[in-house]
Amino acid sequence: MTDITSGRGGGQTAPAGVVHRQTAPMEYGKTECCQVVSMRRDIMENRFEKVKEFMDQMLTEQRTPGEVIRIHQDGKEVFAYHCGYRDLQTKEPLTGKEKFNIYSCSKVTTVVAALQLLEQGRYLLSTPVYDILPEYRNIMVQGENGELRKPENPVTIGNLFTMTGGFDYDLDREPVKRVIRETGGHAPTREVVRALAECPLQYEPGERFNYSYGHDILAGVVEVVSGKRFRDYVRENIFLPLDMKDCVYHVTEDMYSSMSSQYDFIAEEEGTAAARSGLDMVNAQAHGKADKGHFEKIAFEPRQYIPGDEYDSGGAGITATADDYVKLAACLANMGTGETGERILAPATVELMRTNALTEQQLKYFDWEQLRGYGYGLGVRTMIDRIAGSSLSSIGEFGWCGAAGAALIADPAEKLGVFFAQHMLNPREEYYMPRLRNVIYSCL
Repeated sequence: MTDITSGRGGGQTAPAGVVHRQTAPMEYGKTECCQVVSMRRDIMENRFEKVKEFMDQMLTEQRTPGEVIRIHQDGKEVFAYHCGYRDLQTKEPLTGKEKFNIYSCSKVTTVVAALQLLEQGRYLLSTPVYDILPEYRNIMVQGENGELRKPENPVTIGNLFTMTGGFDYDLDREPVKRVIRETGGHAPTREVVRALAECPLQYEPGERFNYSYGHDILAGVVEVVSGKRFRDYVRENIFLPLDMKDCVYHVTEDMYSSMSSQYDFIAEEEGTAAARSGLDMVNAQAHGKADKGHFEKIAFEPRQYIPGDEYDSGGAGITATADDYVKLAACLANMGTGETGERILAPATVELMRTNALTEQQLKYFDWEQLRGYGYGLGVRTMIDRIAGSSLSSIGEFGWCGAAGAALIADPAEKLGVFFAQHMLNPREEYYMPRLRNVIYSCL
């Protein structure tokens, strides 16, 4: 096992984190100004000291190779910190500027894009998916005995947002493999989404919450309705307005030098949800539990959910820096208006996004341990019961996480936007996420 708190052969400690502020430079000769700036720095550093301590503890307990956090409040950065290693083997420290695969944190961007089109009147949540993607008119449901039947209700756009369409998360299907072969490995988004209509539903639409590739299909909806490739639509309507210049949908070799190394946590305990999470990243994110294990370096690219270089994954496609992706969190915390002054969603739309959309029956299947106290809105968890969640956050605090340890928090009540990133599959989200959330809120 690689020891992240001391080098092999001893003595080397993990690199200290760096706290930085967006404060004006002090001017010599202006004593009053210098004192105010100095006091502000001291107050801010002390205010979030518990966040730093928690992250340092995560590192020393070998829960992560390295981690980065950015906290924005009231439209400005109030805390930034990073600790640990960009590469464990070489002991190269993190700088905080690295790119990370954020996996399912990408879903927040996808639902924002789809909600923009809802605002334009292009569809309703009740619109059948087959009105936009005709191939879904003939989708079937597979029963317990393997028999296929027509669903009683059509899959709707709302079902895609809320993961209640009856889909699963298995992209390793023959129809998808056929598209990969026929397109020379490129696998365009629209063609893959068309192929997924050949795969039967596992449940009746609306029956239950089931984490799935529903947001990948939603990306296909955005492509058809907007007439643009999904990556281009997102770049023009979200990334550029919010000045998220380092966010991309496909990692190329020239980007490797700017990325943090990616690891898999290999659990050593028997009976864990996924001893090697790469075999089932979704199950590991939802239910992976282990205190003992080791880190194994893996490839940069999340190939399991990106079958080709023309597949813009709505569910897991974005690579981003912490400095960039926190801008989306801050925008949502400000009810749809970014720190650039650009509005990408109306306040009423953000309110809809963070309203619990699951029925009591559907909530029974929204059972990940780290989601205690949360309901599920339009593609995001949303706090509905602080006692059940042991939560210091506000009712209506919302966001989502990713398979390698990325996490987005947005809270309009506190004007709080947070982005936290690791680069480790099987991150044991059930441990760090509720605790990190509470530590952050205790500092407000």
